Amino acid sequence: MKRHIYRVKSFKIAGPFTLAIAFDDGTERTVDFSTVLHGEIYGPLREPRIFKTVTLDPEIGTLVWSNGADFDPAILHDWPECGPELSAKAQHWTEVETRISAVAEGKAKYVTGKAKNK
Repeated sequence: MKRHIYRVKSFKIAGPFTLAIAFDDGTERTVDFSTVLHGEIYGPLREPRIFKTVTLDPEIGTLVWSNGADFDPAILHDWPECGPELSAKAQHWTEVETRISAVAEGKAKYVTGKAKNK
């Protein structure tokens, strides 16, 4: 099976945490990133000032942010199919971070794979 390697040709900020993206195959997508901005890499992008640092890396044809975050152009191209799954994973990252923080702060005790509140 042959897989197309997509490249981002251009983009513009279309709203809070939202980009209008044009690809090399003529596809255009408006992507709302708000549901995936969690975790160590993507979480900082919830800060509007950092989100707006997005640039196009012409060498690899994708979007990159000043903190090093980026997205595979194929994920962006196929956002209607991939976005919901990525959102679910991001929600999981948030839950894991919350449990880790609670354990680290002594607010919960880690028992048999689950954090239990004290």
